[in-house]
Amino acid sequence: MDVRTVHTSELTVDELRAIRSLLDDAFEGDFADEDFEHALGGMHALVRDAGGDLLAHGSVVMRRVVHQGRALRTGYVEAVAVRADARRRGLGGRVMARLEQVIGRAYVLGALSASQDGAALYLGRGWQVWGGRIGALSPQGPVPLPEEEGSTYVWAPPGGVRLDPAGRLDFDWRDGDVL
Repeated sequence: MDVRTVHTSELTVDELRAIRSLLDDAFEGDFADEDFEHALGGMHALVRDAGGDLLAHGSVVMRRVVHQGRALRTGYVEAVAVRADARRRGLGGRVMARLEQVIGRAYVLGALSASQDGAALYLGRGWQVWGGRIGALSPQGPVPLPEEEGSTYVWAPPGGVRLDPAGRLDFDWRDGDVL
């Protein structure tokens, strides 16, 4: 099974529907319209079976993260999911490998927010839980996001930025869940 990498603008309406259906099933109905919106506008990694059915998906979109006074061009990983009957076959790892290639070539930092179920995948690939403070740059100014601490992961590609692990990461604002 090959991993296809494609920009949102190149996906057909049917492909977008298939991605949304996969995400709705994988997240057991806990995938809001805002969550889907967050996954669009960047690069998608898609894995299909021999019949063309979608088995796995993930995307990476650009976000700005302020750290120590610098706005870092960050590849933010979204909507990683594997169809229930295709799990434990390495498809999530293949999706992440492709997304990490995109991050390594286009961004100075990778970031994501992981559920407890997904954490092992990211830790096993060298992503690290961010130990410092997490915040967002809201329309009303900077706000702390203590509920995101412990579930936000970062990955610095070779040649990427060096972070102060005691520092704060402030993510750009967006509707729905900020992270």
